Amino acid sequence: MENSIIFTPCEIGPITLRNRVIRSAAFENMAYGNRPSDDLLDYHTAVAKGGVGMTTVAYAAVSKSGLSFNGQLWMREEIVPNLKQLTDAIHSHGAKASIQLGHCGNMTHRSTCGCMPVGPSRGFNMYSPTFVRKLSKAEILEIVLDFGKAVDLARKAGFDCVEIHAGHGYLISQFLSPYTNHRKDEFGGTLSNRMRFMKLVIEEVLRAASTDMAVVVKMNMHDGFKKGMHRDDCIIVAKELEKLGVHAIVLSAGFVSKAPMEVMRGAMPLKTLRYYMDTKKFWWLKAALALFGRSLIPTRPFSEGYFLEDAKEFRDNLKLPLIYVGGMVSKEKMEEVLNSGFVALQMARALINDTEFINKLQRGEVTRSECKHSNYCIGRMYSLEMKCHHCVDEELPRKLRKEIKKAEKKG
Repeated sequence: MENSIIFTPCEIGPITLRNRVIRSAAFENMAYGNRPSDDLLDYHTAVAKGGVGMTTVAYAAVSKSGLSFNGQLWMREEIVPNLKQLTDAIHSHGAKASIQLGHCGNMTHRSTCGCMPVGPSRGFNMYSPTFVRKLSKAEILEIVLDFGKAVDLARKAGFDCVEIHAGHGYLISQFLSPYTNHRKDEFGGTLSNRMRFMKLVIEEVLRAASTDMAVVVKMNMHDGFKKGMHRDDCIIVAKELEKLGVHAIVLSAGFVSKAPMEVMRGAMPLKTLRYYMDTKKFWWLKAALALFGRSLIPTRPFSEGYFLEDAKEFRDNLKLPLIYVGGMVSKEKMEEVLNSGFVALQMARALINDTEFINKLQRGEVTRSECKHSNYCIGRMYSLEMKCHHCVDEELPRKLRKEIKKAEKKG
């Protein structure tokens, strides 16, 4: 068995993980009808069995207005028994279970969330595309309470940890960013005011989590474009989270509606994205992607551990545990990250490629994931359940195989 810092236990708040690898909250698109499915159960069970210390069930909306996809979880009492089945399965294989909770704000459409999308400020979001309504103060406070209720449901469902999504241009991130927050009241203007919604949410979450659940926050180190949040302001946000008492921060970056590939790196596989889209429903988007796709979703070069240097700046300014995410592929880089002062690391694409990757790494059978970052799984997940091209049952069309081969050469 491999003797490495990767496979030593670590503590995050009140919980202890058997090792330092966490399956990140990458969207599975397996919550058909906004509830857990057998596919979701089977995937996270396989990841737990495959050796991770903790697996994170991806984005679960704290209210219906927070849904951005039909295949996302929506936290409500009726799905708790199915979620409990999921956490029991994860625990049976020795892993801890986490769930990411959030609200998408303006990154949705009426057909998905059942209402006009909301945000800190009114406007138009090209991501959906849709007009966006400004939240009232009363609605803001209601969403704060929704986060607390979602944590209560997560506890009933057997989760050990909740990860609050405060990055990537979702609602908390929209309040933080001057790009999306143009309010003139106590929730807008100065950074202190723009942090107010986040602070209220985290205080409510910590109250609900009490002393037996870990609370992790995913936040941006930068938004990835000129008019967004930059590193110095994000360090101030991280220090505020530390002061509030969260147990760990996951350091990420990017704004899905403005700089999506800043989050994931590499190229968006446009042929794959268009191929799986519903032509009747999204004919206009398919046409736009065919004509302007690369300018709409520009490539950001992939390199292993692409956030590490930025994350080290945060490590130098904070004392609480930090979790690294971004381009984890090899044992060597994983050890470098952990030896740089990060309590744990998150990964997704390597575990989409092979749910047994961590066990194989520990047994010494491999030293590197076979994922070559074609991002097929990303292009597919907007329409179908998330899968690596190595794991699909059907024969892929020639144009998709060519796209994958070209991307893998660059990756």
